Formats: sequence, structure tokens, C-alpha cells
Amino acid sequence: MRLRSLAAAAALTLSLATPAAAQGSLNMLCAPAADWCEAIAAAFQRETGIRVAMARKSSGEILAQIRAEAQNPRTDIWFGGSAETHITAAEGNLLQAYTSPNMAGLHDWAQRVHAMAGERCVGISSGAIGIAYNRELMARRNLAIPRSWADLLNPAYRGEIQLPNPNSSGTAYTIIAGLIQLWDEDRAFDYLRRLHPNVNAYTRSGAAPMQAVSRGETALAASFNMETTSMQQAGFPIEMIYPEEGTSYEVACLSIIRGARNLPQARRFVDWYLTPAAMDIGPTVNQWHVPAARGAKPDPRIPDLSSIRLVNYDFAAFGQAEARRRILARWDREIGSLPR
Repeated sequence: MRLRSLAAAAALTLSLATPAAAQGSLNMLCAPAADWCEAIAAAFQRETGIRVAMARKSSGEILAQIRAEAQNPRTDIWFGGSAETHITAAEGNLLQAYTSPNMAGLHDWAQRVHAMAGERCVGISSGAIGIAYNRELMARRNLAIPRSWADLLNPAYRGEIQLPNPNSSGTAYTIIAGLIQLWDEDRAFDYLRRLHPNVNAYTRSGAAPMQAVSRGETALAASFNMETTSMQQAGFPIEMIYPEEGTSYEVACLSIIRGARNLPQARRFVDWYLTPAAMDIGPTVNQWHVPAARGAKPDPRIPDLSSIRLVNYDFAAFGQAEARRRILARWDREIGSLPR
């Protein structure tokens, strides 16, 4: 009896020493700004005791990695990046279907993406593409503020524009897909060819051009509005306009990787993030994405998408793997191969 009592006491002591939630770990690939990724990982680890190993990469790089690891997944959670990229991964059977009990608290646009992807990803935030410019550099170089996509073709902007590369950047793919839906594919690529002389670099990440504008390294860039707001709040002389023809937008997603080694922890992360409290973390680290949770705190610095002329973006069509392959191949052939 005494041995049994001692064993019971030892078990009780062990259970008190180790929090019930502190079981296992989670491996996450994260597409947004590193500060946001780190804050989310730290908050989840603090609240649940689950250890989080996080790496920050662009959406295209994440897609390439999970494809390469398909037979032996090392990633559990993919946080952020455009819905099209997640839908491409879902079509390739790289993602695990999951419907969180917290889905009902999300905006319709977040739930629609979940349905489009066969329940293999869920929308977590949104934002629109605009034309960012450095107001001090534009004034110093006596450059007019553009008001449209067409204005960017102005020869006065030669070498003044920076854009991301769609092979690695989900932002770039969203820009190109938006132009195709605004016009048509041939006209969109003709536009990109004519724009090329004004482009000084095609960067690996979608945030890099906007950061270069903020630092005064280039005058203009196409970027997401929430990232421009972050740089404004940090005190940089950056402004944004929305092209008068119309522009594209994203729904960023959250997915569980098929074959995830830490599936219970991954599901717990999804449940945790699809709450207003988790989505309110973004603004605390100067990230101003439109949150998917209806109950998230309102803030005037979060962009108002209803005031922007948006294209009727078809996430399902442009998330298809074949469409993505065709568009990227055409960009490589017709734009990426052009002489600098």
C-alpha cells in the first residue's frame, strides 16, 4: 500500500511540474514579416507550452520546400502567403484537411477560401496591392506621382521601379494574376515587357521592394498596403496610391502540412490562431493586415479594402498548379530573360 501511495505521489508531483499543455513541439514556416512570425510563435508557445521552431521564408520558397519534403515532411504549419499558393499546394496533395471549431467566427472571405481549397487551408488576413513611393525621393528627382498602372510606363521612371520575382514571391504572383484579370493574359504580359526598362531589380521577396522605397534606394514599387503602413508607422517617408484601373488583393492563408509529425499540436495552433486575441497580435508588432476574425480589434491604421477598386479575383483559377506553372514559365521566358 505504501509503495502504491509513493508512486501516486510521484505521479502527482510530475504532473504538477509539467504543464498539461506542454507536450510536444511544432515546426512552422512563416511567410509574413519576421517580427510578426516571431511574435505569433512566442505567444503560442507561452500560452500552450508547445515548443515552436519557426523559419521565415517567402511563399514561393515555402511551396518549394514542402514539395521537396513531401515524402518526409519536416514542417507542420504553413502560416501566411497568398491563397493561390496554398491552393496550388492543396491540389498537389501537400496539405492536410482540417476544419477548426473556430471557423464560424471568421469573415466570409476567409471561409470561402477554406471551401475552395477542399478544407486544406483557411483565410487569416487580407490586403491590397498598391503603388508605393518615397515622397522625398520623388520630390528630389522631380518625378510626378503615378495614379495608374499606365503611368508607371512613363520613361521618366526608367530604373526607378522595383518589383518582386514571381518564382519566389507570392506578392509578385498576386500582382501578375491581378493584371491578367484586370485585362487579359496577353495584354498583361505586353504591359510587363514595356514596364521592364523602368525596373531596376526583381527581388526574391515581396516585401523587399517596399523596404527599398522606404530607405530611399528606389523611388517606386508595387507592394501590399499593410506592409506600406508598417513602414509609415516606423517613420519612413513612404506613401501609397491605388491604381485607378483597379488592383488585386490577397487572402493570406494558414495550412497544416499533410503528414505533419505533430498533427495534434498543428490543429491546436490553427484553433488558437483563429481567435480575435491571436489576430490582435499583428498590430502590437506594427503589422496592419486586415484580420479574418470578426471580433478582432478595429484600428484606423488597418487598411479599409471597401474604399479600394479591387478586381474580382479568382483564387481558385489562379491557385491551380497548371495555371501557376504556365504563368511563371511565361514570365521567365518573356520578362525574366530580358536584358538589364
